[in-house]
Amino acid sequence: MSNRNIGIKDVAVAAGVSATTVSHVLNEVSYARVSVETRNKVRSAAEQLGYGPNRLAQALRTQRTGMLGLVSEDIATTPHAGRIILGADEAARERGYNLMVINTSGSASLESRQADVEALLERRVDGILYATMYHRNVELPANLGSVPSILVDSVAIGGDITAVIPNEEGGARAAVGALLEAGHTRMGFINNTADVPSTRQRLQAFRATLTEAGLDGDAAPVQSEVSEAQGGYEAALRILARGDRPTGLFCYNDRMAMGAYRAAAELGLAIPTDLSVVGFDDQELIAANLYPGLTTVALPHYEMGAWATKHLIDAVEGKSDLSLMARHPTILNCPLVPRGSIAAPRHQASTL
Repeated sequence: MSNRNIGIKDVAVAAGVSATTVSHVLNEVSYARVSVETRNKVRSAAEQLGYGPNRLAQALRTQRTGMLGLVSEDIATTPHAGRIILGADEAARERGYNLMVINTSGSASLESRQADVEALLERRVDGILYATMYHRNVELPANLGSVPSILVDSVAIGGDITAVIPNEEGGARAAVGALLEAGHTRMGFINNTADVPSTRQRLQAFRATLTEAGLDGDAAPVQSEVSEAQGGYEAALRILARGDRPTGLFCYNDRMAMGAYRAAAELGLAIPTDLSVVGFDDQELIAANLYPGLTTVALPHYEMGAWATKHLIDAVEGKSDLSLMARHPTILNCPLVPRGSIAAPRHQASTL
């Protein structure tokens, strides 16, 4: 029997259930009372026979197309943030949906971004994910609310919409905590100059963690530059030129940490014996390939994409109410990724 001729009755016979039960299981009818064991039997039979629901008939019945849209502010062209798309795509496929991606720029006009959303709406997507390359506050196109929508790595300015963001404070606390646990009592922070939530929250967490450890967090040296390798290099040179130079550095991101490695080498400081360094982002092409490997904090890009997609599909299918989650952003953990850039200080300077 060819796959083209296989119907719902064939699946029902193979699974030993009624055709109605097969329909309820494969179409994920929310009110159907079907045991987990029976659901597994039906799905297994359908998979073995190569049968899937008729998408056209399903769309006519449910008024859904099985398509989700993703407006990507630069992340489609950014290697590490691109895992948002991977997480979203894999979560969509698990539920039988397809993902349509439109890449835009964070600097694009509101009108341009509204046109991008309209392009997705014209293709009758069931819901939209709006994702940004880095955690920031965004002004959203008004037409985004035409279908269920969720923000990824961003929070709306002046509006309530469900959002998922990284735990900036928790990640910074983990980074500083790793230096404290290694025995460092004198450390500095190389920060970003851009006025975004991560700049403020990582600085606040840096100072608070030191203060809670009995050190003077407000006195700890902080230098800010553009969040690239050159900026990290210049900021590190200034901090390490101090007479009471830190034995540990927390860097805003891995690119700045790469610049700090260069500065340390020029000053004759070995990592980690003379200077311990910890980054943020876990940009694998950088963090895993520096020598020694950079201990850093991972941004949950994949997890944010997957979380947003699962909850978006639930809303599309009437299984959840996004307005109940819109009051406060959902915050996902940023775990520490240990490598070789932290060690106990060889010569501990006076405490802060």
